[in-house]
Amino acid sequence: MANNGNELTNEESLAIIQQMINTAKHEQKDDGKGWIIWGWMLFAASLLTVVNLRFEWFSSFFFWNVFGLATLIILFVQIITWLVKGKIKKKVKTYTQEIFDRLNTGFFISVMFIIVAMNVGAVSPSTGFPLLMSLYGFWILIYAAVLNFKPSLVGAYIMWILAFTALLLPANGTKSFEMVMLLHAAGVLGGYIIPGHIANSKFKQVTAGKSSNQSSGV
Repeated sequence: MANNGNELTNEESLAIIQQMINTAKHEQKDDGKGWIIWGWMLFAASLLTVVNLRFEWFSSFFFWNVFGLATLIILFVQIITWLVKGKIKKKVKTYTQEIFDRLNTGFFISVMFIIVAMNVGAVSPSTGFPLLMSLYGFWILIYAAVLNFKPSLVGAYIMWILAFTALLLPANGTKSFEMVMLLHAAGVLGGYIIPGHIANSKFKQVTAGKSSNQSSGV
């Protein structure tokens, strides 16, 4: 078939697709703050739960209940902030941001599904938390792939290895759950906190470089 001038050749189509992929990878630079905040919250809840199981200060899941309450407060503040800013200025989203927004929705629905399953007794906490870790790993892998961020790619595999380890632990009550919590904390450290701080450091370098170029007139 002859090209009438409006149709793209195969080479042109491939070039456009490659350009779209490269744009998606570089159009958004994450500052890592979200990973850092949620990472340290999860890390603290895990370790405090271990300490609480040893000393029996409160009920077994007291610190996870505190984490849940803190999460609801943060989400409420974010919703209010989004509504206020939305009225003042409509934010233009990039293609990558649209992807993350939709994936975030699916991720949190899946997290809530597992949490509800633990609370109604369908899944034990010693099994539920490894399932959560597996879900963390999947989301971290998507993030690493979309933004081409290797520390998160490594973090995803660390999370999965620790999730499998936690899942295969022998079921022996409190001791087993303590080890699950320690593995959960280690997974969050390797998958959320460390990559988050690396991303934040790189973001600051990029921001400083742009500011320097603008001030020098480049």
